[in-house]
Amino acid sequence: MNVASIGNTADVQSAIALASRRTGVDFNYLLGQAQVESGMRADARARTSSATGLYQFIEQSWLAVVKEHGEKHGLGWASDNIRQSASGRFTVADPATRSAILDLRTNPQVAALMAAEHASDNQAALESSLGRATNGTDLYMAHFLGLGGARSFLGALETNPGRSGASMFPAAARANRNIFYAANGQPKSLSEIYQGFAAKLDRGAAAVGATGLASASPSGAAEVRALANGGAVIPGTRAVAGDTPWVETTLANLNTLRQVDPLRPTPDTARLAYLMLASLGG
Repeated sequence: MNVASIGNTADVQSAIALASRRTGVDFNYLLGQAQVESGMRADARARTSSATGLYQFIEQSWLAVVKEHGEKHGLGWASDNIRQSASGRFTVADPATRSAILDLRTNPQVAALMAAEHASDNQAALESSLGRATNGTDLYMAHFLGLGGARSFLGALETNPGRSGASMFPAAARANRNIFYAANGQPKSLSEIYQGFAAKLDRGAAAVGATGLASASPSGAAEVRALANGGAVIPGTRAVAGDTPWVETTLANLNTLRQVDPLRPTPDTARLAYLMLASLGG
């Protein structure tokens, strides 16, 4: 892998597309998350924490995901140098090596791959605990609150959507008042917070050219698997409600080939092409 830093938006989008192809995590979700987190800036740095890069990984989260997934993406040297203590903290013995690993957060290729792997891990864990398919908003809740926090939030959302989010997550609410409180100071409900994140993800993705909703299914590969089965969702895939109708409608349109100009693809035909490429891997 070439780990040279990439700066312009087109190259950042290419890095995100590559991460999506290699992991199966939806391109639109990864695009929306990057826009929300950093404004698509690979060198973005938070003022109040160690969060850095396209996906604003804090140091411990970054070391954890590189330790788990670095080797498969050509970063064995980094993974091998990361150790986890008995308390669960990730450390790197050599200061220069630690700095080099943390600096990878500003490389969009590496950051996008690690963000996609992290999302995939969270997806599997959430689906196991919630007993249902997840969507992009669910994954962003795991990014924002951590996996344990997301489990609590999403579980409570199903049973008591009107509950105050600030009452459940007081520390997060103190640090993010605009997310947990309305302009008049009233605490937002879990449902309002969730819908706010969904809208924010979708606006972010749309602003940088997404062809679908970032808040919807996080697994573009699921649509390819459904497509290969004639539009039906295959048991065991991560497709969620809403995937199959889109595939069926687009296929129906494509069946009338005379109406399709191969030199001027529509957003839907472009998305189908992307999904078929994603199914082949990177």
